[in-house]
Amino acid sequence: MKIANLKDKLITCAMLAVVLGVLYAFQLPCPVRYLLHVPCPGCGMSRAYVHVLHLDFYSAFRMHPMFWSMPLLAVYYFADWRLFKRKWLDRGVLALIGIGFLVNWIFQLAITTM
Repeated sequence: MKIANLKDKLITCAMLAVVLGVLYAFQLPCPVRYLLHVPCPGCGMSRAYVHVLHLDFYSAFRMHPMFWSMPLLAVYYFADWRLFKRKWLDRGVLALIGIGFLVNWIFQLAITTM
């Protein structure tokens, strides 16, 4: 990975962290949930990481069962989406993470519409 590419990725991550920090610090609701009145696939992720910071992994899992995937996605992002020598294995891992988010989102939608 080139240094310029790494710098761009670090800047992108820093900007994302600032946006999430502002949302959390000012107790702002999820923009998708606020505007569309339905939870987004990532709703609950911030609260899950607050529990992770307190080492309460059970509560983190209850807030968002896919909280564990974000560090893995960050590693993939910095590795230019390639961790394994076989491309199908990378695609399979990313597909499983996507399916996990989709299943969790469907459950969130079902719970909020009941």
